[in-house]
Amino acid sequence: MTSSIAKIMNSFKAYDIRGRIPDEFNEDVAYKIGRAYASLLSPSTVCVGRDIRLSSSDISKALERGLNDQGCNVVDIGLCPTEEIYFVTSHMKLDGGIMVTASHNPMDYNGMKLVKDQSRPISADTGLKDIERIVIDENFAPQSKGPGSVEFVDYKDAYIEHLLSYIDTSKISGLKVVMNCGNGCAGPVLEKLESKLPIEFIKIFPEPDGHFPNGIPNPILPENRGVTSEAVVAHKADLGVAWDGDCDRCFFFDESGNFIEGYYIVGFLAQAFLRIRSGQKIVHDPRLIWNTVEMVEEAGGVPVMSKSGHAFIKDRMRQEDAVYGGEMSAHHYFRDFAYCDSGMIPWLLLVQTLSVEGRSLSELMQARMDKYPVSGEINRTVSDPRAVIADIEANYKGSELSVDYTDGVSMEFKDWRFNLRPSNTEPVIRLNIEVRQNKELLKEKTSEILGLIERMG
Repeated sequence: MTSSIAKIMNSFKAYDIRGRIPDEFNEDVAYKIGRAYASLLSPSTVCVGRDIRLSSSDISKALERGLNDQGCNVVDIGLCPTEEIYFVTSHMKLDGGIMVTASHNPMDYNGMKLVKDQSRPISADTGLKDIERIVIDENFAPQSKGPGSVEFVDYKDAYIEHLLSYIDTSKISGLKVVMNCGNGCAGPVLEKLESKLPIEFIKIFPEPDGHFPNGIPNPILPENRGVTSEAVVAHKADLGVAWDGDCDRCFFFDESGNFIEGYYIVGFLAQAFLRIRSGQKIVHDPRLIWNTVEMVEEAGGVPVMSKSGHAFIKDRMRQEDAVYGGEMSAHHYFRDFAYCDSGMIPWLLLVQTLSVEGRSLSELMQARMDKYPVSGEINRTVSDPRAVIADIEANYKGSELSVDYTDGVSMEFKDWRFNLRPSNTEPVIRLNIEVRQNKELLKEKTSEILGLIERMG
């Protein structure tokens, strides 16, 4: 295997394509991906959009040339959040969509997220490996028709109208919301929404800027939360929202600037849907479950557990026709959004609920956080993730009330529970622990399992 092929293969991940510019991912690779995508799926028209990275415009053009050279037409929607690709592909009934983005990776990376018709995800199990092989072998399908065309179309107004369909703006009273766009793709969307909502927008870093002058937007990292938290306090805001670079995840801060774990938002949004659609199914990931299951069942819904990862969640939602799905990683999925994830719909729903309830976010969340304290996801690098997970399971075997293998291993005990799973892309294991109303037990078990990992790994 040549070094160039090895580097290309390194950029194909489990759910998307992401690599360092230019050795792992570049315009030549993008062109070949366009040809490979069209060779595999034979689409007539594909939607292409891009994030704010400095390389994204040239990567998009190369991708479009590849699609065109296979006879595929392109609808270019320009700078956009990833979710707008999902919207345009599904609602405009196109044959597929490709977003040029490296999400929250460093600025010298770029990549792509790919979907088929109806915005069905393309992952390693559903075509991405095939595209990789075609790219490496350059085994493109024979061109049976002339070159395709590129049409530049603005669907922003239709996308904004769809976002607003999830709420009743008449129910929203004058809240003040801090919005940290992180110089990513959220800013232009908020500009469109601002005139349509009775909310005071306090925007931080709203200008899209691929230089990332204020750092890579990735609020899941604790060190990246301070700016939003401090702004909430300084402006005496009711709520803080922060997005990652391509805007498919959103993160929340209460009125005191405290970060709210994405886990608790899942149950909250599930109940928001179940209030008007009782009996519906809600899909959730297996990392942390007690709070979600309880809230869904209390609201008359049916909780359904799925393996973590957007491709698995989306597939399970389609199978179950679930109205909503959520992961603790701040990905939220909606049936009416082609079962795809959106970073805009969650905060709109949250703002409406805060207005209707007349309570602060901390008042709505604190009881749940006290009832089910969590460790947050803890990552550890180990030489053999699966062996360490097997050893940890063996250590607790016999004392558990139940064990589940939906994603890694989950073991449940009377007052605590853990999930330990391997990363799909690196020699890392990810640990999550939850307890019942006992923060001391949480500290004890977290320390205990981390100690076991250190000894075994």
